[in-house]
Amino acid sequence: MADQDVLTAQYTPEQIAEFNKQLDGKTPQEVLAWAIDNIDGLYQTTAFGLTGLAAVDMVSKISMEREETHLVPLIFFDTLHHFPETVQLAKTVEETYLVPVTIYTPPGVSTEQEFAAKYGDKLWETDEASYDYLVKVEPAARSYADLGVCAVITGRRRSQGADRADLKVIEVDERGLIKVNPLITWSFKEVKDYIDKENVPYNPLLDKGYRSVGDYHSTALPDPNAADAGERSGRWQGKSKSECGLHTNYFDMKKKFEEKAAATATPNGTEA
Repeated sequence: MADQDVLTAQYTPEQIAEFNKQLDGKTPQEVLAWAIDNIDGLYQTTAFGLTGLAAVDMVSKISMEREETHLVPLIFFDTLHHFPETVQLAKTVEETYLVPVTIYTPPGVSTEQEFAAKYGDKLWETDEASYDYLVKVEPAARSYADLGVCAVITGRRRSQGADRADLKVIEVDERGLIKVNPLITWSFKEVKDYIDKENVPYNPLLDKGYRSVGDYHSTALPDPNAADAGERSGRWQGKSKSECGLHTNYFDMKKKFEEKAAATATPNGTEA
């Protein structure tokens, strides 16, 4: 594994466990303030879902109270397959909160057409794991190395169900990346109520019934009869997956991608 793939631990597992005890029951704002004060290299990775937007607004308010500019820079992974509304929202958030947003696209391409030409048309249908690696996992690893990211604020919540039901406030992944989940105890309604009360800009697709918005090809309207735990039922409908790759084991995904790329390469180094 590359040295840049492994981060130097800021805290021991025992310290992380103690932090989780201390932060249990704290408000999202208290968790965010703690993270700002105690974690180096802190960024927020976001696709501008409601929970991420609420966190952006909370960080903005904390920053203003301290008479500082926005204290946590944003990273947006532009898969090149987002809805136009999502791309526009990224610009709106940057302008509204005066927060730097660094955008990363899949390696070597900057448009959907270039992606299809380089990696294959509708790759998400023919090789979903490689698609996830190219549009999210590799850009994330590249951004962490480029920017010196040691920790990220996420928009994950327990009420989203599936792999997120047992989240802790502070987690450390297999690379040593610290993940801060400040709104884990909130329901979808609580998040939406905050967005409405604080006049936070949000994706207009939500007004059409969507609750979780990802790429256009993997996002559908959720089951109207689903409980709050089915909030992400509109993502990858008909498939067993519940995550895009960012919260899946990085080393496993990288190894599988590289093995598949090597197996399909021709002698001159290009893919067959």
